[in-house]
Amino acid sequence: WYDHVKGYWERRKEHPILFLFYEDMKEDPQREIGKVVQFLQRELSPAVLDAIAHHTSFESMRDNPTTNYTSVPADLMDHHVSPFMRKGIAGDWKNHFTVAQSERFDEDYARKMAGTDLRFRTEL
Repeated sequence: WYDHVKGYWERRKEHPILFLFYEDMKEDPQREIGKVVQFLQRELSPAVLDAIAHHTSFESMRDNPTTNYTSVPADLMDHHVSPFMRKGIAGDWKNHFTVAQSERFDEDYARKMAGTDLRFRTEL
């Protein structure tokens, strides 16, 4: 993951690459959709932007078989074990990581992402 993200982060200097973050999408979907539209050098009406925000919301995608993977055979993805789309919230990691695990992750991230100014938000 680190190599993948760092590689694209470096390539953004030579090629147009748009980085979006889940927490930002949760905070203000319209703003982030606007970034995509601007990146693609397009203009869309407010009604189309609203439709995009609606159809790409967690709730809409969670209930849509074409995006929630419920049409995938159970032997490939058993939704009874864990659904593909879980809660749709930011910061849920705090319910799974101990303080020590969080500290270890922060240290690992700092070491492996050294030399970049890429910073992720981990909560709203």
